Amino acid sequence: MDSARTIGYHAGSEMKLLDALASRLPAPRLTKGRVFAAFIVAASCDALQIFLGPLGWWAPDEVLDCIAFVLITWLIGFHVLLLPTFAIEFIPGIGMLPTWTGCVTAVIALRRRASGGSSSVSSMTPQPPVMRLPPLLTDTPERRPPTRPAPDPEDANPS
Repeated sequence: MDSARTIGYHAGSEMKLLDALASRLPAPRLTKGRVFAAFIVAASCDALQIFLGPLGWWAPDEVLDCIAFVLITWLIGFHVLLLPTFAIEFIPGIGMLPTWTGCVTAVIALRRRASGGSSSVSSMTPQPPVMRLPPLLTDTPERRPPTRPAPDPEDANPS
């Protein structure tokens, strides 16, 4: 029972710490330029790490990760998801996965959802045009189409 309280207390204090850190680093407004630049930084860092392969495990990958963390935080603002991405990049081999690109995608999606999702995929797809159909003809007298009298069979044969 006491361990549950202790774990809950620590988890709560960690969340308070992360919330305090996030409140001190407010997220800038996500513009198309900032989003594009963040994707360029993330994709470039991931591509360089894949290109360097095992040669980059000693120091170049860590330098790239530090630069990517700082630039991405400056471009799209601090988000809690950036911390595990930064930490996991220090594990050899995992740095060859496109973790920065995935993290930037997730952070942007979460920020847009939190702000109302003005740039969702469904709003970018054009809607089909609305076709107005003529009103249906019914059997009411004012809407009934005019009818012609049926031809008399005797009039058709003049003999």
